[in-house]
Amino acid sequence: MPRDSFPRIGLGTYSDDDREQWTDNVRTALEVGYRHIDTAQVYENEEYVGQGLHSSDVDREDVFLSTKTVHHDVPPDPEQVPEAIDGCLERLGVDAVDLCYVHWPTGIYDHETILSAFDDAYEAGKIRNVGLSNFTPELLEEAREILDAPIFAHQVEMHPLLPQEELVAYARKHDHWLVAYSPLARGEVFDIPEIRQVAEKHDASPAQISLAWLLSHDPVAVIPKASSREHAAQNLAAREIDLDDDDLELLDSIDRRRRLIDPDYGPWNR
Repeated sequence: MPRDSFPRIGLGTYSDDDREQWTDNVRTALEVGYRHIDTAQVYENEEYVGQGLHSSDVDREDVFLSTKTVHHDVPPDPEQVPEAIDGCLERLGVDAVDLCYVHWPTGIYDHETILSAFDDAYEAGKIRNVGLSNFTPELLEEAREILDAPIFAHQVEMHPLLPQEELVAYARKHDHWLVAYSPLARGEVFDIPEIRQVAEKHDASPAQISLAWLLSHDPVAVIPKASSREHAAQNLAAREIDLDDDDLELLDSIDRRRRLIDPDYGPWNR
């Protein structure tokens, strides 16, 4: 899939429990109009995401499917990296994914071993695009030196309380997507006065305004969760909200900062 046709709103599928729900959730999202589904090895739901994809009336090749492999808790054994990628494909029931991310560059992450294996999978056609997730600018530079494949996307937490200006600028400079996970700050955006004010102006929800704000940044895509047909449709409708300069100025003036996903092994904590 060409870079310019990347669906900028996708379905995020992380949940702490009830992983089987993602069969119905994925199928419903595709019926509503989603064409981008995001999962991960660590979510332990790839099997159910795959079932939702294959039971849908939407053709597989019309869906941008992404997943992530985790390497911070396994030895940097060259054999384990391709096995991890193959495991994702097997659980999803596909021959290839449109995008595979290195999930966390932490712990015993070895960039040469892991990224070389991603290059091999890219050359073999198992990974149509290579992505990185939760990298710092310094680690992105390191990855760019190792990878032969182009970096298609970098996935990070991003929302109005964590604007990620440096990573947005880096993505723009190096021509890759910045994909925002937790785009609603786990619901904290609902109570931000500036967001509520803009929402009232546009007869929209705070969630939709937060998504529209993210989409106003080029090249940013978003992957909010949705557990119902109504919720999924509301998220997609955020694409139609046209924020004006006054809206953006007000939203950019939010001075609260909060990172929700902040494990001790996060590379920004090292």
